[in-house]
This record gives sequence, C-alpha cells and structure tokens, in this order.
Amino acid sequence: MANAASGMAVHDECKLKFLELKAKRTYRFIVYKIEEEQKQVIVEKLGEPAQSYEDFTASLPADECRYAVYDFDFVTEENVQKSRIFFIAWCPDTSRVRSKMIYASSKDRFKRELDGIQVELQATDPTEMGLDVIRSRAS
Repeated sequence: MANAASGMAVHDECKLKFLELKAKRTYRFIVYKIEEEQKQVIVEKLGEPAQSYEDFTASLPADECRYAVYDFDFVTEENVQKSRIFFIAWCPDTSRVRSKMIYASSKDRFKRELDGIQVELQATDPTEMGLDVIRSRAS
C-alpha cells in the first residue's frame, strides 16, 4: 500500500480497478472513499459500463466528500468517438470540516497513484460537475 502525504494509505484495489477502467473499460466510474478509521482510501462503488452520468452523480453522497473517476465518452465535431478519464474531487459545502481537510490534503497524492487521469475537476455542489461542465472540459 502506498502512503499518502497526509498519512493516508491507498488500498491496492483502488489502482487495480482504475487500471481495469482505463485499459479494459470494465467500469464506467469508480467512487473512492477515505476510511478514516483505517486511514486509507478504498473503492466504495463501481459503475457498470452501461450506467449513465446521472447514475454516477446519484452515487455521490450529498453531504460527504469522495474522490471519483469517470470515463466519459463523447463525439467530436469531426464525428470522432473519443473518451476522457475524469478525476473528480467531490467536497460538498455541507460535509464536515475535518473531512474536507483530509480529502484536500490527500488528493494530489492519491491522484498520482492513478496513472492516466486526463481531466481534473473539483466540485462543491452538483452544478460544478454537471454534464455540461464535463462536456466542455472533455474537448
């Protein structure tokens, strides 16, 4: 297990599932959670390839922080099918201050464990990571 700057370890499954998403496209999204008791980042939820962006946003708690990776498919103006892997730091305003601090201090270290992130997004409310935002950042 890798050790993050904040003392937060990264469970091996976090990297393994990310590699499956990136290389095999086994998942549409992955939601990661920091287990404060064990002081480590773990996989909380895996989204099936057929699941939508709405399914993804619905899997993020309204008042708790999470990290997430989303594999976004889109078609360019030249009609070319592409995809971008988004890293989303979800920290709603209503989450606990301690939780926000832990997620903020661990984010960069955790993100470095996931080789292949193409776009990073930070969101404190759903409008900051709406599908329109994702589309505009993808191209």
